[in-house]
Amino acid sequence: MPTNPTLQADELADADRELGLKRPSPALTLTAALLGFALICLDASVVNVALPAIGSSLDSGMSGLQWVVDAYTLAFASLMLSTGAFADRAGASRAYALGTVVFTLASVACGLAPNLPTLIGARVLQGVAAAAVLPASLALVRQAYTDPARRARAVALWAAGGSAAVALGPVAGGALTTAWDWRGIFFVNVPIGLAILALLIRAPRSQRRPAPLDLPGQVTAVVALTALAFAVIEGGAAGWAALAVAVVAAVAFLRIEARGPHPVVPLDLFRNRTVTTTVAAGAAVSVAFYSLVFVFSLFFQQVQGRSALYAGLLFLPMTGLIAATNVVAGKLAGRYGPRLPMLLGQALAVVGLLLLLYVDAGTPSSLVAVLLVPMALGCALTVPPLTAAMMDAVPAERAGLAAGVLNAARQVSGGLGIAAFGALVSDGFVGGMRLSLVISAALLTVTFALSFRLAGPSASSA
Repeated sequence: MPTNPTLQADELADADRELGLKRPSPALTLTAALLGFALICLDASVVNVALPAIGSSLDSGMSGLQWVVDAYTLAFASLMLSTGAFADRAGASRAYALGTVVFTLASVACGLAPNLPTLIGARVLQGVAAAAVLPASLALVRQAYTDPARRARAVALWAAGGSAAVALGPVAGGALTTAWDWRGIFFVNVPIGLAILALLIRAPRSQRRPAPLDLPGQVTAVVALTALAFAVIEGGAAGWAALAVAVVAAVAFLRIEARGPHPVVPLDLFRNRTVTTTVAAGAAVSVAFYSLVFVFSLFFQQVQGRSALYAGLLFLPMTGLIAATNVVAGKLAGRYGPRLPMLLGQALAVVGLLLLLYVDAGTPSSLVAVLLVPMALGCALTVPPLTAAMMDAVPAERAGLAAGVLNAARQVSGGLGIAAFGALVSDGFVGGMRLSLVISAALLTVTFALSFRLAGPSASSA
């Protein structure tokens, strides 16, 4: 029977309108993804200010407080090497929902923890879940926006949510610990997790895609990093034994990655000097920033006797400027190439670290807060251009892999820095703090020199 073209067109238009009413809004998906990314970033920084209260409540020494931070950071960092592939295999929406559920339940377990081992175990679960949430959240944003321009704006908003969470973390931690209890920093995750799950109900289901997993490489990486952190934090005979385990696991990891068909960290990636330089610079920046936030959180409260809320507010000048500095760094990298802002950022961070050498127990807290700003701004000025340089240095099909390697290296370095600097300050706080500053400045000086090898403006523009 012949069809009526006009009637058919009208019916199709009606169907399209009906589908449009039912089609999930990209903005809802973006909101869900942004909340999850912000949540895992918040949990990486919110704990620092609450550490003295946790130590007092659970009768923990310095090593216990280091594990409260590193249990999350190391699980997050080491598993991030494989969770991108997991998100592809399970589907981004399913991986994101699973990660959010586990993270929320683990947060409840943290808040209810009756002792330190329980809290540390729950923090490990949080880190595992965060490693699943991060790549899946970005995949959801890419899935929701097919137009490249709109997608770029959405990714920028997603990244800004993480920056805002990092800035808010110390203040939120101080406020919750003072007004409620240290357990409040974990319970506050519950309504956010439930809101994410409610938004995910409206999000489209993601397709599953085949993606190879390198389980032997992932397992040996986890063993090596955990054993190394244990050796640094615990020391003594057990520390030496753990160091031996770390060395054996690291050698096994390198052999697996060199011979495996689908390595989680392809070693040939590091034949590119830009990749090597940017990974090294990212690691040095993370040691300086995350490890010293840990150290100065304890300094403000344990050495200077400030409250948790006051300590959190003292970080606001440095964290509040990070997002704006990231934007400036991106513009500088776009105009002059990544080398110039990286050099400026690392030089500023080194100067800031050296200025902090003059801080002691009697230095006014407000002055210390101001002296922290150059270091933080230098780190914020360095990260966007080094990320852009890393992405430009690898083929498009390896961009996700390269991003995972860079972010894992940064998180691992921050966690190991906390382990090392925590051990230093436990033997004498101000002296250990100054040694931590010198080590951070030395690392950034080395990566500053390496950054001269990066391409200049003309190559970057090309």
